[in-house]
Amino acid sequence: MSIASFRVVSMSLLAAVSFFSGAPASSQEIRVTLLGTGNPPPVMDRFGPSILVEAGDKKFLFDAGRGAIQRMTQIKVGWETINGVFFTHLHSDHVVGFPDAWLTGWLVSRRNRPLEVWGPPGTENMVSHLRQAFEFDIRFRKSDDKAPAEGALVNTHEIGAGVAYEQDDVRVTAIKVDHAPVEPAYGYRIDYAGRSVVLSGDTRISDNLIRAAESVDLLVHEVASPESFQRAGIPAERMKTIVGHHVTPEQAGEVFEKAKPRLALYSHIVLPTATADDLVPGTRKNYRGPLEVGEDLMVIEVGKEIVVKRPSHKVQ
Repeated sequence: MSIASFRVVSMSLLAAVSFFSGAPASSQEIRVTLLGTGNPPPVMDRFGPSILVEAGDKKFLFDAGRGAIQRMTQIKVGWETINGVFFTHLHSDHVVGFPDAWLTGWLVSRRNRPLEVWGPPGTENMVSHLRQAFEFDIRFRKSDDKAPAEGALVNTHEIGAGVAYEQDDVRVTAIKVDHAPVEPAYGYRIDYAGRSVVLSGDTRISDNLIRAAESVDLLVHEVASPESFQRAGIPAERMKTIVGHHVTPEQAGEVFEKAKPRLALYSHIVLPTATADDLVPGTRKNYRGPLEVGEDLMVIEVGKEIVVKRPSHKVQ
């Protein structure tokens, strides 16, 4: 990675500094990398929704949208090192990169253990049909390329709200959020070594999420910008339907003000052409605390201080 700028966040203070390190998270912090901050439109600067969370010696993907494995390659995280994938819900933009991460991660990195996957009801059905769809490829990769058979396996865990994973001081809790008519849809809270991160997933204003995120270190929340729809010429009724499944900047500001995280951050930005000028002023109507607009390959180190590292180069 090239040199970039970053910021240190300590409670409500934002101080500018400079340097970038691709080093792994320290033993007392959670490291969050935004692999993809976009949604269905295929654009080069905001890939599909996917977030890498590193806590202790664990590495998890939360959603696997378009280009997740390419972004992992850019930050030099080995595909075989991923301990598992958590799906917030099964909309295509959140899962379309999964077959690539699963199969390419197996073939190229020679992963020799099953890939663990957690998600809402329906996840096993999706994964089992993917196994069928790629049966031809899997069969010949094992016989011809001698890829380890265990690496082609997927262990699927369908979960409800509550603790989904707990091991080596890392706890992942599923939070039921409101993305109706998609039901259920989850956000996730990750706790490790006294640090905490909440990922909203796709949701309207959710009281469950607000409760789970109270005084959290980092709250990563989705957002939808009506202005970006208007610029794109999308009909008002279509815009109303889509935005109605998400939160506007003003609504997100309400969430942040109630939860009071040490840092609030936007990802899964709808539409991906939305700018900080579209998002920040509306948020500031209801929230004055620390705020960042996410971008692909942004890194947030959550420790005694919160360090935000923003890539200084184009990611396309």
